Amino acid sequence: MERVPTRHEITRHHDPDPVESPWVDGPPPDEPVAIVAPDPRWPARYRRLAEQIRAALGPVVLDLDHVGSTSVPGLAAKDVIDIDLTVGDPRDESAYVPALQNLGYRLTVREPGWHQHRCLRLDVPRANLHVFGPDCPEVVRHRMFRDWLRSHPDDRESYENAKRAAVPGGGHVMDYNARKQPVIREIYDRMFRAEGLL
Repeated sequence: MERVPTRHEITRHHDPDPVESPWVDGPPPDEPVAIVAPDPRWPARYRRLAEQIRAALGPVVLDLDHVGSTSVPGLAAKDVIDIDLTVGDPRDESAYVPALQNLGYRLTVREPGWHQHRCLRLDVPRANLHVFGPDCPEVVRHRMFRDWLRSHPDDRESYENAKRAAVPGGGHVMDYNARKQPVIREIYDRMFRAEGLL
């Protein structure tokens, strides 16, 4: 029987292991972060990518979902499609990485300490494919956050403002993510309280 993430697992915020380097081939070069206006073509781009992933991986795909800012209508975002891919065991990279490499994806991140997360990058069109296991609370968190922003315009605006304010600091995208993290966690905690999880 599939294990369901606990309330504590879902509501716990993750702080990266300062010792564990997530980069498969070393840190990538800094690239400027650009926030663009909402693009109504983003959902269709996700659907095309999802069709290709499902065709390449077949039954290895347990679930696939459009997450991140491009999945929220009306939200400005980086022009990058974020996708959550659920597989039986992210550690078994041979079951999915070679087939995804044939589609142009590159394995860039491996985080054993964070739910065995893997991330593969596609350059054209830009996409980040996040790989998790079937009992991963982060998948639940991503979906909850997406659905909350879709139905709560005040928090959607607050998040967009935080994203825009985080851009001028420069550095790597991880630095940008760290600068907007306090607002993200505020929204998560508000959402969790509203859902009766805190």
